[in-house]
Amino acid sequence: MTTPYPRTIRRSVIAGSWYPGTEKSLRHAIDDYLSRVEQPLISGRLLGLISPHAGYAYSGQTAAYAYHQLQGRQVETVVLLGPSHRAWIGDYALSAEDAYETPLGLVPLDRDFIADLETRVAIPRVQRDAEHSLEIQLPFLQRQLVTFRLVPIMMGADDPATARRLAAALADTIRQREGGTGRILLVASSDLHHIEDYDQVVRRDQQVVQAIAAFDLETLTSLLMSPACTVCGRMPILTVLHAAKELGADSVQVLHHTNSGDVTGQRWPGQYTVGYMAAAVYKS
Repeated sequence: MTTPYPRTIRRSVIAGSWYPGTEKSLRHAIDDYLSRVEQPLISGRLLGLISPHAGYAYSGQTAAYAYHQLQGRQVETVVLLGPSHRAWIGDYALSAEDAYETPLGLVPLDRDFIADLETRVAIPRVQRDAEHSLEIQLPFLQRQLVTFRLVPIMMGADDPATARRLAAALADTIRQREGGTGRILLVASSDLHHIEDYDQVVRRDQQVVQAIAAFDLETLTSLLMSPACTVCGRMPILTVLHAAKELGADSVQVLHHTNSGDVTGQRWPGQYTVGYMAAAVYKS
């Protein structure tokens, strides 16, 4: 299918701050991060990824571990889910624009997938959003996939039942559209705990990481819904894991796990610290 030239474009709001602002510098930075990943590709059908969304100086290397898994794979549509940090959008919402822009070019939305998804669940539109959690993933996807279409979903929900409903709608839509070819990828954009205590971040993140690695959705949901939890993308994580499981995923591999204190070396008590993780969800 030929994608028409986009009429409206969601312009970058973080190029030059959260990540390099020119095509050359951004391409060089991403290629450098990817070149540092010395890890074999998982065997099996890749259904989903989890990737952090801090500035590249903090979490870019961790994100590279997730996107390294796309090497040599054919993906036509990426369903990208991230939390809404700056605006109340209801349970979830989609961009009203036709394409997202980064210094590496335009990423068109997959309007056909969105139309099919909307036969199963109503999703409102937002214009000119300033959400970074989706945009920060796009340059890595652009370097690894070159051309693909996007389904960008921002989530404001904080109810696991809502995540499961959206997951079921996504899984049904993917089954209908791809015919088992594996050319649609789910991506959850999330950092882990945000706490003014390095040791607490390490301890709490380890519990979450272990539950994700075990693909233990019951324990993971309990951890993520704890009043002490500060994992910002907990609903995108649950949505992607539930949808991938419905599509046949039986394994999760945690590819990399660190935090801002380990990146900067600032690990003293009271230091604001954010956890980062890369993971792959697949059918072995």
